[in-house]
Amino acid sequence: MAAARETRLSRLLVVYITAGLLFMLLPGTFLGVWNLLTISSHRAAGTASPGWIQAHGHAQIFGWIGTFILGIGYYSIPKLRRLKVFALWAPWTSWAMWTMRVTLRWLTGVYEWQWRTLLPLSAVLEITAFLIFFVAVSGHRSDASPKSKLDEWILMVIAGCIGWLAALTINLLSAVFLACRGISPVLPHGFDQRFLVLETWGFLVPFVWGFSAKWLPVFLGLRSTRTPLLLRAVVVNTAGVLAAMFGWMKLSTLLLAAGMVLAIYALRLFEPSERPPKTGGVHTSFPAFVRIAYAWSIVAALLGIWASMTATAPGIWGASRHALTVGFLALMVFSIGPRVLPAFSGMRLLFSPQLMFWALTLLAVGCTLRVTAQILAYQGIAVSAWAWLPVSAITEMTAVSLFGANLALTFARAAPTHYAGAVT
Repeated sequence: MAAARETRLSRLLVVYITAGLLFMLLPGTFLGVWNLLTISSHRAAGTASPGWIQAHGHAQIFGWIGTFILGIGYYSIPKLRRLKVFALWAPWTSWAMWTMRVTLRWLTGVYEWQWRTLLPLSAVLEITAFLIFFVAVSGHRSDASPKSKLDEWILMVIAGCIGWLAALTINLLSAVFLACRGISPVLPHGFDQRFLVLETWGFLVPFVWGFSAKWLPVFLGLRSTRTPLLLRAVVVNTAGVLAAMFGWMKLSTLLLAAGMVLAIYALRLFEPSERPPKTGGVHTSFPAFVRIAYAWSIVAALLGIWASMTATAPGIWGASRHALTVGFLALMVFSIGPRVLPAFSGMRLLFSPQLMFWALTLLAVGCTLRVTAQILAYQGIAVSAWAWLPVSAITEMTAVSLFGANLALTFARAAPTHYAGAVT
């Protein structure tokens, strides 16, 4: 019975990850490349459609990474907390509602067809799917001890869930407002910039810290995490997100940078490792790219501080967001995903560690080109930098395609006939 359920959960995870890959490749990356080609050809930041830009961002944050988190959460969190089993109708219902919602949101942003109806409908579907997920993975007490203390990494995941729910709630309210009073499904620029802080720093960053605290000491052989300090980093980060929502951007960027520095120190990422890293089945460069990802988070925070202290800084703000979303978040997904997803999906082996390496390398190179070019071109420092933007876009798209192909080929392999569940 347990083996049969394990098989069903693994298949469910594959469905979630496949949906996330499709959102990453099609409405996410390809639309983003098209936007960047438009901007580069006109040599002006405002030439791409705001609706297309927001549709691209939503597909990347919620369609790709959000879908990954839902699938991994349904599969791993009950196991890691030794919770009682939940009915499998919950994750399948969440998947159907979530994918429908992200698709509708993308269509309304790009085509604006029946957007006054579909925009709020998509927001309702999304928040409902999240609530089903939250109840399923948190509403069952532990088999071991009903009053057992929550692990610190779970507290960080809960913080991420609170940020996620806040983002979905604001998304619903803004969708209703636009449907009633707006002239298009596009959020006002100033509000959208503050909302992006909540979606990234308030939702995604605490999730990454939580799973980093759980997995990186094992995978990278790190010394024990300074968990009290990491929890303080979450508090500082939350204060930075709240400051941004009130429009206090200088204070916000300083707090967000301080929180990230505290988190890196707490995780001991740049201290000597206590044990050799576990790189079996993945490329041996995996630990280096995890550290590079966290270095990008510092770059993102510092660029945010610079932008907040500059009168006109569209290029610096954009570079800061790209350093965070691609340099930190995407590079972490590209590093950790091939390490855990094959095991979770039936104890498979990654199809190609070499493809993993080239996906990571090209993503890091593309991000470096994009961040540099966006500052130089948008800020009017170097006209020649406009020509770098398409190169960075194609480089990142190639990296994303390699990552997606590697996972797709991994899932296409037959899983071992008998296994007791993934090692977590």
